[in-house]
Amino acid sequence: MESRAVSPARKQHVVCVPYPAQGHINPMMKVAKLLHAKGFYVTFVNTIYNHKRLLRSRGSNALDGLPSFRFESIPDGLPETDVDVTQDIPSLCESTPKYSLAPFKELLRRINAQDEVPPVNCIVSDGCMSFTLDAAEELGVPEVLFWTTSACGFLAYLHYHKFIEKGLSPLKDESYLTKEHLDTIIDWIPSMKNLRLKDIPSFVRTTNPNDIMLNFLVRETERAKRASAIILNTFDDLEHDVIQSMQSIVPPVYSIGPLHLQVKQQISEDSELGRMGSNLWKEETECMDWLNTKAPNSVVYVNFGSITVMTAKQLVEFAWGLAATGKEFLWVIRPDLVAGEVSMVPPEFLTETADRSMLASWCPQEEVLSHPAVGGFLTHCGWNSTLESICGGVPMVCWPFFAEQQTNCKFCCDEWEIGVEIGGDVRREEVEAVVRELMDGEKGKKMREKAAEWRSLAEKATECKRGSSVVNFDNVVKVLLGDLGTESRSFHLKKLINKTEMASPAVYTTQKPHVVCVPHPAQGHINPMLKVAKLLHAKGFHVTFVNTVYNHKRLLRSRGPNALDGFPSFRFESIPDGLPETDGNTTQDIPSLCVSTMNNCLSPFKDLLRKINTGDDVPPVSCIVSDAVMSFTLDAAEELGVPDVVFWTASACGLMAFLQFQTLYRESYISNKEHLETVIDWIPSMKNFRLKDFPSFILTTDPDDIMLNFSIREVERFKGATAIILNMFDDLEHDVIQSIKSMLPPVYSIGTAQSPSEPGSLRG
Repeated sequence: MESRAVSPARKQHVVCVPYPAQGHINPMMKVAKLLHAKGFYVTFVNTIYNHKRLLRSRGSNALDGLPSFRFESIPDGLPETDVDVTQDIPSLCESTPKYSLAPFKELLRRINAQDEVPPVNCIVSDGCMSFTLDAAEELGVPEVLFWTTSACGFLAYLHYHKFIEKGLSPLKDESYLTKEHLDTIIDWIPSMKNLRLKDIPSFVRTTNPNDIMLNFLVRETERAKRASAIILNTFDDLEHDVIQSMQSIVPPVYSIGPLHLQVKQQISEDSELGRMGSNLWKEETECMDWLNTKAPNSVVYVNFGSITVMTAKQLVEFAWGLAATGKEFLWVIRPDLVAGEVSMVPPEFLTETADRSMLASWCPQEEVLSHPAVGGFLTHCGWNSTLESICGGVPMVCWPFFAEQQTNCKFCCDEWEIGVEIGGDVRREEVEAVVRELMDGEKGKKMREKAAEWRSLAEKATECKRGSSVVNFDNVVKVLLGDLGTESRSFHLKKLINKTEMASPAVYTTQKPHVVCVPHPAQGHINPMLKVAKLLHAKGFHVTFVNTVYNHKRLLRSRGPNALDGFPSFRFESIPDGLPETDGNTTQDIPSLCVSTMNNCLSPFKDLLRKINTGDDVPPVSCIVSDAVMSFTLDAAEELGVPDVVFWTASACGLMAFLQFQTLYRESYISNKEHLETVIDWIPSMKNFRLKDFPSFILTTDPDDIMLNFSIREVERFKGATAIILNMFDDLEHDVIQSIKSMLPPVYSIGTAQSPSEPGSLRG
């Protein structure tokens, strides 16, 4: 831990940015506290709306912070209001990506202009606030994304794009919302067994192809691949297989939970840092005194979280179901729990249960669930609630509402064996029966025993110095400090390099690493890709070189009918480009090619990989090298679980310019032909740049221009590659290459690509 005597200028300064909802703010506050305890200077950034709510709930001095732990706020882009409810989630998700980046960058500039605080040198942001990645890249600092979901929920979100690709989402119409259809088996997500469509986070069950939440999560999970690392509030014993499955899809993933146990271990509750809170509602602590009067395992705790809403009828059914159990219960009823109405239970219910119930509008849930009087938890299965229940050894009755709560419910009930689900329509008879079974039945007893086992493993994961989550958190600190930067960013490439080093041309065919090379179908892209393929072959790789059908035929015409026979360990294949078939001998229209390959090549490419992997005479595909503008291959590589290295065949300065297209588009530099001499002076390492010096696609008057939008899309997508290679050498473009390395996966200059001189090598 860094000494408090260290001067502010030498402290590491982390900016923490939670998503503006209670279930995201609380765990981010715990991460911030742990980093502060490690010696970091912390700036915690809420939205203005939540900043005001915290002041109302916790008092006017609640956000004064400490000299090295400060609070700031930025707008969320929604209309200002002083109401005290959770904002509409889709509206927030639509607004923050559009309107929060500029004020966030301005905040960073303001912080870095101050003498009394150290400069910002790392960011920890919520996984759903990925606009911060753009600011981190511009600042040249590492950014760790914190996905506050379960690992199983996050892995399901990472596969949302597959649901769209497979036609499972959006639903064709509401007739598909039947039990039969929702029971559709989903058996293609690694390490997640016996899943049905109903178990997937709820946003896939929309009939609207423009659904805000569906498209938001596809976008955010794609952008997550640009982070320096990803952290999850879970522990390895609980979700080991799921965590391992996602390691090949996204940057290094660290399980660092349960966070509230880590905080308890490392930070005194009576310290200034320990007393710092983040609840947006005022906590009613009287419930703890009430619990102190109750026998062990005698109380049912009921809380549906900070976002769940229900109908007045559902509220009444829950009430009378609880009353019928005869059990004592503590029930948290938020003022906004009932959609569009005041949350009120029947007066008769209050009278009947007065001597065995306590109702509150909010409570200190971590303390409640760790209290020995609590024997069961009726919950919405939000991840914070689920994890806190596990840590308290409390079994659950699960009533999932939305998002990944359905996935959490599935794992609680079937994988971890600590929960039982009740139907969404809520009937008092079912509530009574399930709660009775939970508290008194044989199944409830088994669930309680299992919950105690998980509690023990959670405590083991957070043991001082030795626990897996403690060790992982130390590694996250190293990522933020830059000590693990290179290792983290090249994590997946090492697997490819190791295979390269072990292989030699003398190795048996079945042991060879097998690379599939996919050039963009134009001469200036095919030539350098063939050189890369030859070099890899010389290193011992089995090579499959994939042209389009159109170019395959052109090569046969230009070089002879046997030109593409290859040899046993270097073969040629072809896939259609999606354009109308022709026997022409000209370069195809580039915009048409770009649109067509993007939309039509993935399926035949995946079919080709399947065909290769079912053949007996070649080793299975172990890696892909694809042209940067053939990014559909990334989806196939991800599904296959192999690394994909992207080959940018243009200059490094050209790549850096393309990387700025989105900013130029956003700041209205397109349609600006009359200002071609406009100076662009904010691109790192590129001096005296004018608008006229940019790649020509930016100089369009059409915001829907094919090449402009294709370029923006491809540059964004290849940030998810294992690595990027450039046909360039370091001395020529050193400064540009170094600047790119802070924005992308590991970048390697390997040029100019020269073919090996070897007997029998391919000609041309």
